[in-house]
Amino acid sequence: METTPTDDRLEFRGGMYVAFVAPVIFLVGVISYFIAFNVFDMTALTASGLVGLLLGALLARNYSSYWNAALRGLSSPTASTLLMILLAVSLFSMLLSSSGAANGLIWAAQEAGVSPALFPAIAFVIAGVMAMSTGTSIGTLFTAFPVIFPAGVVLGAHPLLLAGAILSGALFGDNLAPISDSTVVSSATQRFRRKEGVADIAGVVRSRTRYSLPTAGITLVLYVVVGLMLTTDSGASAAPTDVGPKPLLMLIAVVALLGVAFWKRDLFLATTCGLVVGTVIGLASGLISPADIISSKDDAATGFLVDGITDVLPLIGLGIIVFAIIGVLEGSGVFDAIVDAITGSRLTNTARGTETAIAVGAIVSGGLFAGVNGPTMMFYGPLVDRIGSRARLHPYRRANIMDCNVLGLGSVVPVVSSFLLIASLLTEGANQVSALAMFTVTFYPLVLTVVMAISIATGWGRRFEGADGVAVREEAEVGARDLDAVEVPTPSSNAENGAERTAEFVPPEVASQHS
Repeated sequence: METTPTDDRLEFRGGMYVAFVAPVIFLVGVISYFIAFNVFDMTALTASGLVGLLLGALLARNYSSYWNAALRGLSSPTASTLLMILLAVSLFSMLLSSSGAANGLIWAAQEAGVSPALFPAIAFVIAGVMAMSTGTSIGTLFTAFPVIFPAGVVLGAHPLLLAGAILSGALFGDNLAPISDSTVVSSATQRFRRKEGVADIAGVVRSRTRYSLPTAGITLVLYVVVGLMLTTDSGASAAPTDVGPKPLLMLIAVVALLGVAFWKRDLFLATTCGLVVGTVIGLASGLISPADIISSKDDAATGFLVDGITDVLPLIGLGIIVFAIIGVLEGSGVFDAIVDAITGSRLTNTARGTETAIAVGAIVSGGLFAGVNGPTMMFYGPLVDRIGSRARLHPYRRANIMDCNVLGLGSVVPVVSSFLLIASLLTEGANQVSALAMFTVTFYPLVLTVVMAISIATGWGRRFEGADGVAVREEAEVGARDLDAVEVPTPSSNAENGAERTAEFVPPEVASQHS
């Protein structure tokens, strides 16, 4: 006999897994735009997700319950905090772009007289610093390729290796940048169980360096060695730029932001300090003018304050859709079923097995989302939070296992990776390289995946959540079902799924937990 759905219970005609209609339609849109149409457009993806939500609502037994669940996901403190952080850091990213900070890095490399064989290694470093400074891998690709790639080719660097190095640098910087959306999302989705709040960004970045910096070192050596093997000096020289060292002054603003972030553990305060310092330096040095801050042109508002908001709005829109979809999946009980299935398997009887499941899921999710790391972790992060907490894994460790695997192999899955596709399109011309060929020389994500596999297998860097959220080491592996020390609430019924889970362990001052 069928049960009559209540206002609080989200049920679908055909069972709870019909809730996947919205994310499936969204993923079809992702694959269609990235693969079939060769278009990278966050707004188009937002439209696909919205269509999925609208159609999915028609399959719910109670239409109002569907949208109540979607709005619970969207209005959760984690979602609102994340979206505000993305708005704030985008202003700083646009300030650096407006001041031409990237050109200063290019000037420094050219002044150093880099040889063709070593240019890919230098390009990796430059792209990494650019991505770390701006917090965006995609933005770095569009900024770095038009400048670094032609200069390197003219100098005599191997085109394929150079393209892979630029892409690797962009992913490295994104992986470690405290202001990148991937770092923000991976932190904000992992909650403490023995104190209030979510993983602070400074702590996550600090713990992530043990994986990302050795990976970057190995990657740099690979580009030097392979560059020497593939490249011969042809006597060509790079066309000089007309930019001097002045843009390097903007790195002071980057240092100010990072310093405050690690000192105060508050990303809003850090971003404010970075903006103030960067604006003062930019104006004093002539790198920007008052009109570059905010002005109007052709009856439209311009300036880095306006452009920064405009630049991030497509990602904000996409985040709104993703969190609404998450709310539907939570309200339907699908997340409960997935978590129970994973934690009920023999694989997750140990911390190592749980981490393996998280890593594999991160790579698969990255492939399904065409390698776009922010939306991938918005969707996958809540699952990681619940699965990893069952094994008492520390929020920092959960965030790092997820982030490093999404930005590892998950970002460069052949055929479906938007990163490979965009990088290939940006090399268009006489020296264009194919996306598939670039996969073989994009060393950073490949090495990072191996490093994380070693970390999982050996327990290197594994930490558990101790009293008051302190990261502790434990000699014996912890059973995934050992919940005595983990305060994980268990809703009494499916009717309470959405409301209880979106509110648990998030304090009113959650924003101050981000740094």
